[in-house]
Amino acid sequence: MAGHSPQDFLVDSRIRVIYHSKPSRFLKQQNNPDHHTTTTIFTVGSLLLESKINTNTAYQKQQDTLIVWSEAENYDLALSFQEKAGCDEIWEKICQVQGKDPSVDITQDLVDESEEERFDDMSSPGLELPSCELSRLEEIAEVVASSLPSPLRREKLAVALENEGYIKKLLELFHVCEDLENIEGLHHLYEIIKGIFLLNRTALFEVMFSEDCIMDIIGCLEYDPSLPMQRKHREFLTKNAKFKEVIPISDPELKQKIHQTYRVQYIQDVVLPTPSVFEENMLSTLHSFIFFNKVEIVGMLQEDEKFLTELFAHLTDEATDDEKRQELVNFLKEFCAFSQTLQPQNRDAFFKTLSNMGILPALEVILGMDDAQVRSAATDIFSYLVEYNPSMVREFVMQEAQQNDDDILLINLIIEHMICDADPELGGAVQLTGLLRTLVDPENMLATTNKTEKTEFLGFFYKHCMHVLTAPLLANTTEEKPSKDDFQTAQLLALILELLTFCVEHHTYHIKNYIINKDILRRVLVLMSSVHSFLGLCALRFMRKIVGLKDEFYNRYIVKSFLFEPVVKAFLNNGSRYNLMNSAIIEMFEYIRVEDIKSLTAHAIENYWKALEDVEYVQTFKGLKLRYDQQRERQDNPKLDSMRSILRNHRYRRDARSIEDEEEMWFNADEDDLEDGEPVVLPSEKIKNSEDLIDPISKFMERKKLKESEEKEVLLKTNLTGRQSPSFKLSFSGATKTNLTSQSTPSNPPGSPGSPGSPGSPGSPGSVSKSTPQTAAITTKGGLVGLVDYPDDDEEEDDDDNEEEKEETLPLTKKARLGS
Repeated sequence: MAGHSPQDFLVDSRIRVIYHSKPSRFLKQQNNPDHHTTTTIFTVGSLLLESKINTNTAYQKQQDTLIVWSEAENYDLALSFQEKAGCDEIWEKICQVQGKDPSVDITQDLVDESEEERFDDMSSPGLELPSCELSRLEEIAEVVASSLPSPLRREKLAVALENEGYIKKLLELFHVCEDLENIEGLHHLYEIIKGIFLLNRTALFEVMFSEDCIMDIIGCLEYDPSLPMQRKHREFLTKNAKFKEVIPISDPELKQKIHQTYRVQYIQDVVLPTPSVFEENMLSTLHSFIFFNKVEIVGMLQEDEKFLTELFAHLTDEATDDEKRQELVNFLKEFCAFSQTLQPQNRDAFFKTLSNMGILPALEVILGMDDAQVRSAATDIFSYLVEYNPSMVREFVMQEAQQNDDDILLINLIIEHMICDADPELGGAVQLTGLLRTLVDPENMLATTNKTEKTEFLGFFYKHCMHVLTAPLLANTTEEKPSKDDFQTAQLLALILELLTFCVEHHTYHIKNYIINKDILRRVLVLMSSVHSFLGLCALRFMRKIVGLKDEFYNRYIVKSFLFEPVVKAFLNNGSRYNLMNSAIIEMFEYIRVEDIKSLTAHAIENYWKALEDVEYVQTFKGLKLRYDQQRERQDNPKLDSMRSILRNHRYRRDARSIEDEEEMWFNADEDDLEDGEPVVLPSEKIKNSEDLIDPISKFMERKKLKESEEKEVLLKTNLTGRQSPSFKLSFSGATKTNLTSQSTPSNPPGSPGSPGSPGSPGSPGSVSKSTPQTAAITTKGGLVGLVDYPDDDEEEDDDDNEEEKEETLPLTKKARLGS
């Protein structure tokens, strides 16, 4: 195999052998005393497997890259190649030893037979089984075992077993062996029955699982020769497992089908040994048999209207005792679980039938009971309904809201069970939280021409249900610290916050109005002081989701209520610990800085800068202060900021192309077109004479470079102990947004003389309107021809007449701009 690239071998489906052709060869010809050639596998000189190539072993090549064979009993090997070339080389060596043509895919028949016998097998109509006698049980077991590897012989064996009624004869021998306590015969019968299972034939299963045979089949499987003593499966099924009819079933066929399905399921799960990798597919028909039995049971029950009517009547009847009701609920739960095996169209009909029978009102009655086990089973049934069709549940709860009080609404009962879950791990509460999330998720809500489910249901939910969901949160946050801070309460509040965070992300004005009107965020941030860090992080995650929306209604609410205070307190109380709380708070402020949320930036710096200015290990807060100074500077000097908006885009440059075009137009102009006495001045000379405009801009550029260097010094300085220098007034950053007049941002506390809302302040509406003409004057194209490169220059330069007019009016335009 020299020259081949490295390959990967799979040995016994568990060991991966990586080899290289240079350090070792995988096939070595060795002269052994028994004259057999051996296959030796190495990995960098390490021996992993040595297998003799026997002349009577059946080697099979599959899919051009796989060689499989069996050694001893229940010991199968497989070699998997990455490349076809490596597989072909090994295959040629194997065929050479066995004297076979390498073009075949299998070197031997799986059962060593002569050519005449194989011809007889192909031509004979079936397999002749030994007579079913006690003395020939060993021979029968050998025939069954030898037929399993060959698909042809398996088919013939199955036909023989069907035609001759062989299974019932074997079961008669089973009774004889048990009466005689013939353990050896019982062991043979175990192997025979197990082999019949592996034939994977539905017709055989129909016989084996019939009412008069199935218990004897289970009895045969009790005598596993690999176990030291007999298993007691029949005793369990007859004495321990009891069938209860919560509602009497009048159909005997349905009753027999239920018994059969339970026992076959028991055989699959308990009686039969765990199938090996090679046997797993051989039991596929057994899985299908159980599956179709369940489908048939669901269909027969669904068609029995009398049965379902009686079922729901007993469920909702107050006279029904608790034990009976628990059995009814468990039956309904199992009934819904069986429905998961149905095809989509059949499942639609199933849940539609349950809905028409009144399953949701029945669940409402059950959930209002005191029995925890009954409520748990009812919750499982409710989950099936929500996962299948949440719109059906939403429609029901909106309809019942017109007739009933909020306290007894189905969805409020679900919320109350979530809040009152007695499990220390809140397993039920977690399940119910997921169901509530599904119900309030707009992604699975329908929108039709007549109505919008999202608008209607969310309006209903926030009016009738949200106060029930937030009640534990509001009750526990009346003071500066949580009034109850045990682990179970913290877990519950974390689940509620998770659901509220989901609402912030997916709902719009509904949750916004609720949070602002009920002051929810302030109450949530009380949980930042909880002793349970996960709850504090949930509260912070809730606020981070709100900040991430960049909604000015939320921002004004945060500023007005000083809601950064509990966050900053938590940050300072965390100290120098590098943990998730520390990182999450820094990330939120970094987001505010990067996204340039002006109102939150100003509020944070004006109120909390003294507490945060000493943080040196990240530049987030110093960068936030820099943002704030830039905002103040823009408010104080909007004219310079407007000029800076031009420079930030790197649009200030001399445009050689435009000058050359103007010169060309001048040279092409006819002398007769010039008026008498008009001085001939090139456009370039006009620009040279306009140094009164260029000099201020050049000085501005020098000042910009100076301030940028000052910025770098401030950000790189690591031992700042006080506020920034008051002389640091002009600072510019290329990342700062240029939209200055769209929205004023407060730089002082509301109501102060210097606040944006006060008359005459830089950020007031009056000052903005005054600065607007200046901004327009600087950025107007007509006043900066030749200095500013506009993307639409090419279109306007196509019109020569327009260009000549601009040249003639250029000096007047410049003077007007400079004088304004």
